[in-house]
Amino acid sequence: MKISVRNLEPTKAKLTITVDKEEFEPYLEEARKEIAKQITVPGFRKGHVPGKIVDQRVGFGAVAGEAINNAVPKFYEEALGEKNIKPMDRPEIEVVDVPESADDDTKLKFTATVERRPDFELPALDDVTIAVEKTEVSDEDVDRRLNVLQQRFATLVGVDRPAAKGDFVNIDLDAVIDGESVDSQEGVSYELGSGTMLDGIDEALEGLSAGEETSFESTLEAGEHEGEKALVKVKVNSVKAEELPELDDEFAQEASEFDTLDELKEDIRKAAAADAKGRQATAARDAFVAYLEENIEVPVPKGIKANMVEQQLKNSGQDPETISAEEKKDVEEQVEKDLRNQIVLDQLAETMNVQVSQNEVFQFIASIAQQYGMDPNMFIQAIIKNGQIGSAVEEVARSKGMVAGMRKVSFTVDGEPLDLSDFLGSEEAEEALDEDESVAAAAAAAAVADDLAATDESAEDAEDAE
Repeated sequence: MKISVRNLEPTKAKLTITVDKEEFEPYLEEARKEIAKQITVPGFRKGHVPGKIVDQRVGFGAVAGEAINNAVPKFYEEALGEKNIKPMDRPEIEVVDVPESADDDTKLKFTATVERRPDFELPALDDVTIAVEKTEVSDEDVDRRLNVLQQRFATLVGVDRPAAKGDFVNIDLDAVIDGESVDSQEGVSYELGSGTMLDGIDEALEGLSAGEETSFESTLEAGEHEGEKALVKVKVNSVKAEELPELDDEFAQEASEFDTLDELKEDIRKAAAADAKGRQATAARDAFVAYLEENIEVPVPKGIKANMVEQQLKNSGQDPETISAEEKKDVEEQVEKDLRNQIVLDQLAETMNVQVSQNEVFQFIASIAQQYGMDPNMFIQAIIKNGQIGSAVEEVARSKGMVAGMRKVSFTVDGEPLDLSDFLGSEEAEEALDEDESVAAAAAAAAVADDLAATDESAEDAEDAE
């Protein structure tokens, strides 16, 4: 196989791959065997038709087409490995030359144009010290958390005064269009100032007391007349204010397992300190990535960036045609930052020789499934079906590469060493893992998918038997 590479851009390459006849021949033979299983030729058993007869029966072009479908992806993967090209997207394949008969000496030739990871070297990690800003827990942090807990135990008490922001009102609503009532609701509870109902309702309700009513114009947000302007009549049935419990020992006993308010505050301070420690680790991570990117130029693939921007706008419900230039620029900058981080972390994982284990992939998939409230096994099936297992493996590798890289450097806060062992773990712990677990994550996930598929087939067979 002969491979030539032309770099169209720093992140885009065009490979021209020429396959020798003897390399392509096994694929032709395999194609003939597969086709022989599907055709009937008098005098021959199905699946035992000689290759020459298959060529005559279906035409060499059909045989070559089947062979190309199987051969091109494999030769493409080999070419990527040989030329050390890391693709970031699917290639655009074009078959240039193909033999027209079994005796034709024309070599299979095709091109593959693909957006790739740019070539660059990461800065050194040994003997590097990175300073991180200190995160502290203040009395205000503790008070803020205590107030949140206090609000959970608040009660609503009726008040004989006009409604104000933060009050809870019980109201009746009637939407009128052209003098006709189109929607009405009674006994609706609403927190004034929350902005969770119709536009204009906060301004209309503020200052009203129980028994009073008013009207305002608004656009209906649901129902048969969604999007239409309406005159909304509103009547206040009651006004209630939130009454907070006293912050004392009695409150501590009701809201927690502690006997005194001081003990509760101390526990809250410990929780705030743990969160601050987590923020400190996040700050260290961000500083580490910033260090990696500081002295290198990392271009991003234009095509991938454009597709990601379009997808992000679509996911957020924004129209690429009507979005303002400033809003689009913000999205583009964020996408470019995310892409650059991804490229750097992929290179880091490779540099650190990261190996992804079966268990790590399962844990990653299970954590995502939990976030979406899905069964992990069903989620595995879904990502396999959608061809997303590679993305899961990459995410695990990036995370491991980040941890491995951060272990190589030293972090300081105010000139003092920062201990991140709670977040980074230890190399010894990873080395103690059974080597058998360090298998290809994609293969592991595929095996699980096969087991699940077999289970489904068994269930279907059992149902058929019934």
